[in-house]
Amino acid sequence: MKEIKFIDVSFSDSDDVILKDITLEIYMGHIYTIIGPSGAGKSTLIKLINRLIDPTEGKILIDGNDIMNYDIIQLRRKIGMVFQQPYLFEGTVEDNIKYGPMLKGKRDVDVEYYLKIVGLDKSYSKKKVDDLSGGEAQRISIARTLANEPEVLLLDEPTSALDPASTQVIEELVIDLKNKLNLTFIWITHNMEQAKRVGDYTIFINKGRLVEYGETRNFFLNPKFDVTKLFIDGKLTKEEAE
Repeated sequence: MKEIKFIDVSFSDSDDVILKDITLEIYMGHIYTIIGPSGAGKSTLIKLINRLIDPTEGKILIDGNDIMNYDIIQLRRKIGMVFQQPYLFEGTVEDNIKYGPMLKGKRDVDVEYYLKIVGLDKSYSKKKVDDLSGGEAQRISIARTLANEPEVLLLDEPTSALDPASTQVIEELVIDLKNKLNLTFIWITHNMEQAKRVGDYTIFINKGRLVEYGETRNFFLNPKFDVTKLFIDGKLTKEEAE
């Protein structure tokens, strides 16, 4: 996979237009942070990428091929997703990491390898998921997703429920995974400082539209539009966001 391309993508739910005319190119091997007010359409955007929902208008292409032509199960293995609250199955850490590969018929899963990738000792494999801290559970959620050998990970505010120390661990982990495994991350965050720390590129969505998109450092230093600057400065009014 080399790129994901949105061409005039819109999504409506009943009479409500959630996203409108999104045109965007995402290249592999980078971290993209998505920012915007609550209700702007950020989660909807990433759900379109692995077909949790489908566009009502426009196309999403992977290397020039329409996403609608992909087998949905294969697509979700290529494009994994990690949510705000880690959802782990009952049982052990090992059970969770082995789950995806075993569905594909793979019996020999190197659980220790995936634990090591996310910075956890092999002793965690036999731990019950109920005994994990929030930060540990989120790392296991990432490890379980990595066991499916994805090329892209969608992160929907994965640190918003974590303390600062656990947040730092996840941020450093994602940057390390990008560098070592050349993975692509598309990360929704409400935290401007986090977007600055982890993002190679930043995407700003407001009222369901793509307002601005660019290299993160320049995005924050030199926003092109007044609405972007107002949002970055925390001065965007409710009327301007809805």
